[in-house]
Amino acid sequence: MNLLPLLALAVVIVGFVLRVHPVLVVATAALTAGACAGMSVVELLETIGAAFLNARFLLLFALTLPVIGLLEKNGLREHAQNVVLRLRRATAGRLLIVYLFVRQLCAALGLTGLGGHAQTVRPLIAPMTQAAAERTHGPLPASEHEHLKALAAATDNVGLFFGEDIFVAFGAVLLIQGFWRDAGIAIEPLTIALWGIPTAIAAFAIHALRLARLRRRLERAVHAADEVAR
Repeated sequence: MNLLPLLALAVVIVGFVLRVHPVLVVATAALTAGACAGMSVVELLETIGAAFLNARFLLLFALTLPVIGLLEKNGLREHAQNVVLRLRRATAGRLLIVYLFVRQLCAALGLTGLGGHAQTVRPLIAPMTQAAAERTHGPLPASEHEHLKALAAATDNVGLFFGEDIFVAFGAVLLIQGFWRDAGIAIEPLTIALWGIPTAIAAFAIHALRLARLRRRLERAVHAADEVAR
């Protein structure tokens, strides 16, 4: 087994640590892997071209990122925070629970592109969560701001991961069906999707409970910060 192509992983790690442009890092890693695998220039270009054609749907994400960046530059995050400040009963936990429900429901219907870290969490959900938390508890320590960002991203992950398994045409459902078919067990995709519903409900309940306890964590953090300041 030729392990030299794994040097491409080292190229990616070093490139990101040195903050080199991501496109240059990925291209260099691809060239490194191809060279270590003994591929010719023509074979390497054919492989890259085929991979690009197979994943051309990713261009949709590449095109949306500049739009999101432009919106952020013109105050999208500030407007999102102002919207939350006008909602009196909105707290960080409640806001994330609502987003969890919407994200999971949309994913169950196959609408996985309606959310995401780059499209929704960073420009909208995270700043709205931080604004709701600060309105309820006052100024927060920097560590809690980072925790809220991470929790917003985790909420998106939980909603998407457990919601999309309910959608009968999702790739993971077909992968599960293929696995059991190879083992000699015939299962319809609809059956797999239906059995994903209890798991999705359990995931929602567990994560919603974590979000409901967020208020206590923030109260303790603010109290600890006040004690240190004194």
